[in-house]
Amino acid sequence: MSTPRPLIAGNWKMNGVEASLDEARAVAAAVDSHPPSARVAICPPSTLIHRLADALAGSGVEVGGQDCRAEASGAFTGDVAAEMLADAGAGLVILGHSERRAGYGETDAVVAAKVEAALRAGLEPIVCVGETLAEREAGDTLAVVTGQVRGSLPAALAGKAFSVAYEPVWAIGTGLTPTLEQIEEVHVAVRAALTEIFGEDGARVPILYGGSVKPSNAAEILKARDVGGALVGGASLKAADFLGIIQAA
Repeated sequence: MSTPRPLIAGNWKMNGVEASLDEARAVAAAVDSHPPSARVAICPPSTLIHRLADALAGSGVEVGGQDCRAEASGAFTGDVAAEMLADAGAGLVILGHSERRAGYGETDAVVAAKVEAALRAGLEPIVCVGETLAEREAGDTLAVVTGQVRGSLPAALAGKAFSVAYEPVWAIGTGLTPTLEQIEEVHVAVRAALTEIFGEDGARVPILYGGSVKPSNAAEILKARDVGGALVGGASLKAADFLGIIQAA
């Protein structure tokens, strides 16, 4: 099994309407004219997945979802199944994002069930882990994050394509960024946990960094030990900003 290419994934969160597709088209045009060393993906709201997949068809930019339900179908008003994401044109899906864990009470077990659903639908999971400011200040960062890795990654991932995204919760959307030493410390610990769980395959799983990644700090972060890409929030909404991060990879 070869080492996967780095992954730069944009998470549009609850942002984006039809006109926003022009930003994605601009990203795709730049990626196709000057192919980067990294894979590039955009994860828009579910309302845009089908249209984005059509707009980017044949380009070097992949399309992903932001969440899915563990069940394949049922009486779950407002929820989206992994099979629905795949049917709309998604190839990846973000799971266990800190905003889902904190705002919707998602536990590691819930995230693990969603990961299995993603695999069932043929989607590549991007599984998020990270600590709160209180947990960091208490000195519990490594225990919390590696615990989430062990609890959120089911055995079914063995031999499958997936990535883990480390997001220090206190850095998301705040403009705050951990030091390179802090980032590397967590990424090294996540790598050790992945290797413990999946053996040699765990040594090759991309570990993305997410938390106020922007063009001005991307190059430095992406060079850090065991950083295999980035999960980008607000900076992925504008083509110029997102391309600055992609080019840094």
